[in-house]
Amino acid sequence: MKLNSFHLICGILLQSCILSCASCTKDNNINSSDNKDSEQNPTMYNTYNIKDDGNTYDWSDYYVPVKTYRDTVWVLQSQSDEFNYTSSFSELNDIFTNKWIDYYHANWNGPGITTWRRDHIYVSNGSLNIKASRIEGETENITLNGETKTYPVTRLGCITSKNKVKYPVYIEAYAKISNSTLASDVWMLSDDDTQEIDILEAYGGDRNIDENGKEMYGADRLHLSHHVFIRDPFTDYQPQDAGSWYKDGKNTLWRDDYHRIGVYWKNPTHLEYYVDGKLVRTVDGMDIIDPNGYTGGTGLNKELNIIINMEDQTWRTFRGMSPTSQELQDTDKVTMHVDWIRIYKPEKN
Repeated sequence: MKLNSFHLICGILLQSCILSCASCTKDNNINSSDNKDSEQNPTMYNTYNIKDDGNTYDWSDYYVPVKTYRDTVWVLQSQSDEFNYTSSFSELNDIFTNKWIDYYHANWNGPGITTWRRDHIYVSNGSLNIKASRIEGETENITLNGETKTYPVTRLGCITSKNKVKYPVYIEAYAKISNSTLASDVWMLSDDDTQEIDILEAYGGDRNIDENGKEMYGADRLHLSHHVFIRDPFTDYQPQDAGSWYKDGKNTLWRDDYHRIGVYWKNPTHLEYYVDGKLVRTVDGMDIIDPNGYTGGTGLNKELNIIINMEDQTWRTFRGMSPTSQELQDTDKVTMHVDWIRIYKPEKN
């Protein structure tokens, strides 16, 4: 049959309508399939769900940066603390004592020349504060690699959570590290001291050249790591990859401001580290969690206390990186501040 222009135009229009309808049907089928899958498959990820308990917190403007499953929400745990109260050694606040022990979790006063003291912790102006000081004439002998030296003692503070945490859990602190060669720390440790997760470990001082002229990691780095130990004879493993010393590429000095540092402890062999809401490091698998089998194949499986403290660490002291007495005179610089710490666990909605 011979087609005229009218038939051709009609044919083109009809074909266009058919293709358009087919496209619509295809798109609708995709969306329908997604909806069906999301209903039947709870392992499909949802956005960042937080269970609303009707309260407003200092951290309420910050979502938990880890996605939950569609049938799961992040539930705030009672160990979380905004530090919106006043507490001191001479007048401890009930909120503080219900959540924290104003010391380490065992009878140990700290590494090396560190001496943790209860009077070096106080809560004021909406923050937990840990200060550093030194008393003239107070010294201690410490040994490293068979060599013993005498150094002045550094007085610092340490607190330990009364409630333990266990995976799956997200812990995040909004903290400002001290401007000193001391370590500012937020970490977790098992009762038997064999499993440790370091949420935050940093050295914020503006002096980072050791006594041998070697540059050490300083205020532009965050140590995001973990340890597994054998206690007798003492053996320690922690990752040594470059990624465990995080640097953001923006020349950020972490001492200059408060930052959110968090870890998602998903399971015994999986850790995710977040800085200001951004995933910056993932550690996954026994080959990096415990390649030497110190945990007997269990990975990081024990309940852990949360610890917030400062330390004058032996390996740095031996390299001339303990603060000088003059540096310790500037109390503002050598104080660590924690605005808040929050703990969330995923629960079925």
